[in-house]
Amino acid sequence: MPLFRTRSAVIFGIDARPIDVEVDLAPGGSSRDFIMVGMPDTAVRESRERIKSALANSGFGYPSRSVTINLAPANVRKEGAGFDLPMALAILGAMGTLPARDSTLMVGELSLDGAVRPVRGVLPVAACAVAAGVGQVIVPRENAAEAAVVEGVRVVGVSHLREAVAVMADPSSMPTARPDAAAEMNPASVPDFGEVRGQMAAKRALEVAAAGSHNVLLVGPPGSGKTMLARRIPGILPPLTREEALEATRIHSVAGVLKPGAGLISQRPFRAPHHTISDAGLLGGGSGAPRPGEVSLAHRGVLFLDELPEFARNVLELLRQPLEERSVTIARAQGTCDFPADIMLVAAMNPCRCGYHGDLTRQCRCTGAQIQQYLGKISGPLLDRIDLHVDVPAVPLNELRSRGEPATSEQMRERVLAARAKQIARGWVNAALPPSALREVCPLDDAGERTLEMAVRRLGLSARAHDRILKVARTIADLGGEDRIQAKHIAEAVQYRSLDRNYWN
Repeated sequence: MPLFRTRSAVIFGIDARPIDVEVDLAPGGSSRDFIMVGMPDTAVRESRERIKSALANSGFGYPSRSVTINLAPANVRKEGAGFDLPMALAILGAMGTLPARDSTLMVGELSLDGAVRPVRGVLPVAACAVAAGVGQVIVPRENAAEAAVVEGVRVVGVSHLREAVAVMADPSSMPTARPDAAAEMNPASVPDFGEVRGQMAAKRALEVAAAGSHNVLLVGPPGSGKTMLARRIPGILPPLTREEALEATRIHSVAGVLKPGAGLISQRPFRAPHHTISDAGLLGGGSGAPRPGEVSLAHRGVLFLDELPEFARNVLELLRQPLEERSVTIARAQGTCDFPADIMLVAAMNPCRCGYHGDLTRQCRCTGAQIQQYLGKISGPLLDRIDLHVDVPAVPLNELRSRGEPATSEQMRERVLAARAKQIARGWVNAALPPSALREVCPLDDAGERTLEMAVRRLGLSARAHDRILKVARTIADLGGEDRIQAKHIAEAVQYRSLDRNYWN
């Protein structure tokens, strides 16, 4: 059987496209004749030596004929080492060792001794197999739990080329992989708000932000607890639904950051990139096929930007589109891909370069010009997209040494879940309310109308800030169990918008 075909897939964006691996053995050549066509990249072309050694060291031998491999369709660029396994099996099939299995799709990298190494993007590959009507997927054993979360396809994990050959010869020879049933959220793995002393106002603001999925900026001196507060936010967010978990796991799978043997992501992502990150690292892209950045890796979770003014301004400005559209679009010559980016942005910063502007216990050493230069790194359009600006002052000693029991994450999460239940019944999380539904969902009484009008006039708020105040007030009313937004809810929402006027004006 000089011509043989196996099936594989290539990653583009967060999806996979089916690829046919065709092998032809031509008489008259030698084992040194190895031709590969179909737009392979360097990693795919280098697979020639890996495949030769893997076949020889696994006891199968290598044909003493000319080998031609076509990766179809030819107009799609093939990247990564995941084509090693399908090409090796196709060569064995062309040698007559294997029967044809058109209903099996496979990915995996080969070691020189024939061991199958894990690859990235196995979850979308399994989803691609379902869409293509393929009934079985052969993947590296470390990726099997990840692929098994996809329903409608049989997943087989293999650790060596010989096991893959056995599955091709007899599909029942290896067990079907199962999803990791132990992948449940461990509350103890997330820090608890009960460990934070004082900062009652900041905790209240973060509870409002978590309830409505609002963006929040924490401003305060060094050591006031901004980072400590931010890292406890995932513990009060609602648990991931299965659909949300699949979305987040797919992105992490494509990025190659899932732990070996991990299945479905069970808790909301928390990403905290360093301020030296590049624009491609934050939003995604890079050379070759675009990869998701930190914004997409935080999808359905929290993106925490500590020391916000230290980020490059051009990098921060790129956040404006994802915060509005909740997605990132990356255009390349070979196509355009969209990465989801439905995030809750949490940022933290000092009020000035020395960190003590406005502090009651330490004197600020910065001049007015230095303070404005430092704060000027955060643009007005970006600030406008952050719903809550929260002052986090230094904690007094009496609060720090208090023996009282602060509110725990579990208590805060119960209130957040109750507020989210009302939002789900309306069809939107409050932060994502469309303009068409704003007036219907956010009705004001007469006192609320007067309070909002006075705030917009005095603070000079934009139309976007006006809408965001309404959304935050809606969340505050939901936390209070109120159907109608009252003046006190508007007043609290305006309070969370006034901090930027104090610092930036």
